[in-house]
Amino acid sequence: MKLLSQLILTGAMTALAPGAHAAGGDPERGAQLAAQGDGSGAPCLACHGADGSGNNAGGFPRLAGLDATYLTSQMLAYNNGGRISPVMQPNVDNFNEQQIRDLAAYYAAMPVPETTTPANVSDEVLALGEKLANQGDWDNYIPPCSSCHGPGNRGVGETFPAIAGQHPNYIRSQLNAWKNNQRNNDPNQLMTAVAERLTEEQIDAVAAYLGSQSATAN
Repeated sequence: MKLLSQLILTGAMTALAPGAHAAGGDPERGAQLAAQGDGSGAPCLACHGADGSGNNAGGFPRLAGLDATYLTSQMLAYNNGGRISPVMQPNVDNFNEQQIRDLAAYYAAMPVPETTTPANVSDEVLALGEKLANQGDWDNYIPPCSSCHGPGNRGVGETFPAIAGQHPNYIRSQLNAWKNNQRNNDPNQLMTAVAERLTEEQIDAVAAYLGSQSATAN
């Protein structure tokens, strides 16, 4: 418990600290790149939509309104092997770092769309997801999502992205990736430590709950 609390505190301080490198991107150039792609794969808008809202059925996340530095770091991670995706890597591998920063600036500047996904689960499952997201399960060393992702789970700085209103299929896939050691590019391995303690039932529940929340409500 003490170690996990220390990891959460360290992660939170990392998120609140000024970024070592500003995003430094040109959103107008980013808009062009999102529409044309990197020359070898599909353009960004083919999967993430013209408004950056993503697509739950395909598991494509919302990008609009996310922190530019966070988006930059994730795209760079795909290019350097720090994050693995057979879908994303072929579609960004020809972008250089400046182009990635331009794309990140473009998506960060977009208004946050309403991406709430109706929860097609029982009230009991939704209640479990709400508890995990906002209270955690400390008996099993699982902190609430909001302890890092902020009030309403709408994101904190460049390290902890907004997850309220994010597509549940994407949330589920990423929790499973951390749980199964297929993703490990988060500071201090905090997400890995949390995800490996979650059951499949808990993953489904918290994904359904977060996906049902508004990305924009106060």
